Amino acid sequence: MDIMKARGKRVRDGQRWWDALVLLAVIWGSSFLLMKVGVGVLPPAYVTLVRLLVGAVTLLVWLRATGARLPRGARGWGHLAVTGALVNVAPFTLFAWGEQHVSSVVAGIFNAATPLLTMLVVSVVLPGERPGGRRLLGMPIGFAGVLVVLGVWRGADGSDLAGQLACLAAAGCYAVGFPYAQRFLAGRPESTVSLSAAQVVVATAEAAVLAPLGSGGLPATGPDGWSPSAVVALLLLGVLGTGVAYLLNYRVIRRAGAVAASTVTYLMPLVAVVAGVVLLGEGMTWNQPVGALVVLLGVAVGRRGAGGGAAAAGVRALPKSPRTARAPATTLGR
Repeated sequence: MDIMKARGKRVRDGQRWWDALVLLAVIWGSSFLLMKVGVGVLPPAYVTLVRLLVGAVTLLVWLRATGARLPRGARGWGHLAVTGALVNVAPFTLFAWGEQHVSSVVAGIFNAATPLLTMLVVSVVLPGERPGGRRLLGMPIGFAGVLVVLGVWRGADGSDLAGQLACLAAAGCYAVGFPYAQRFLAGRPESTVSLSAAQVVVATAEAAVLAPLGSGGLPATGPDGWSPSAVVALLLLGVLGTGVAYLLNYRVIRRAGAVAASTVTYLMPLVAVVAGVVLLGEGMTWNQPVGALVVLLGVAVGRRGAGGGAAAAGVRALPKSPRTARAPATTLGR
């Protein structure tokens, strides 16, 4: 009877998670467009600082509203600092820098390589995650897709190639940061909101130190000036992309599971492409969407080989312990 009740509750909850998933894909997929607008006003490191600061305030307000507290203990904060650097500061800055040289469409497509690179890192560094036959097949398919996106057969000018490699490196930062968080943070007792808020707070402190060092001091007004659209873009990037998105991701995981949450990976490139082409008028060559599809095919094949219960990169499935399940930890930070 208890099992039947649990299944019924799961079905009822499952009816209300698609809206959160779609909204999450729109927010994270649109963040590349918002970064593109932001780097017209501020240097990349300061775009990162602003979005983290606004996101931290958003999450701290929610933390207080729910009555939760920030984590305690130096060891936990140390792991949060490493995760914040790998999952927030470094990729945010690399994507923003890359978008000075490539379109937001290209940046969004390269982000699709994140789960592919994560599979590679997890197979190497996490015990018990030895690659099976399908994963070994999926990874070269995915990397072939990356080469198609790059258009290696036709070459590229220096700045264009540097921008693409910066975006690929940003995806690589996620690929290292997610397994690190899985190993050192996923088992902690704090709620998702508590860990997310703490991670973004410490990442904000890191960005506050690195932004003036990496940008040669305080920022000057960018070439596009402080237009209302630029201000709105930066605020949305922080409030939605680095604040509300955490809460939506948590809702999907709680109601539908980590596997369902992982499907956002397939929706984000589509949103990024549509937003860049329609709203910014960016161009696109045939190899970019084709390469993105090949990358996602490799991810799908590799994840299938990892088993149907594989969690999305950067999220933890609900524990299988008979004890009452706490909120799953999430360290996603698009």
